Amino acid sequence: MVTAYVVVTTLTIAANAVIAAGDYAKADFVLANSAEVNVPRSWVPALATLKAAGAAGLLLGLLGIHPLGIAAAVGLVLFYAGALIAHFRARVFHNIAFPGAYFALAAGSLALAVVEA
Repeated sequence: MVTAYVVVTTLTIAANAVIAAGDYAKADFVLANSAEVNVPRSWVPALATLKAAGAAGLLLGLLGIHPLGIAAAVGLVLFYAGALIAHFRARVFHNIAFPGAYFALAAGSLALAVVEA
């Protein structure tokens, strides 16, 4: 089970670090997606910070601060649940697999972190 925890959490960290970097860089696809789901452009840096903080918390959890890793995973699950809700409310389904995948990674990290704690 430890191997699954490390692999899934590492993937979650990497995915969130990459998308946070895209958010900070104001990549075209980020801004287009945000506009489609009615998220103000001014929110993008703050949302990027939440993703980066989640990734950092997961990393610290892997390094032994387990309660912080669990808290970070909970935060990311809630964050991506909100993203999924935003997609549903805006009826934007063509790219819902992306927040869905991030949600699944965060949920997997949370479940495995709880088992390993």
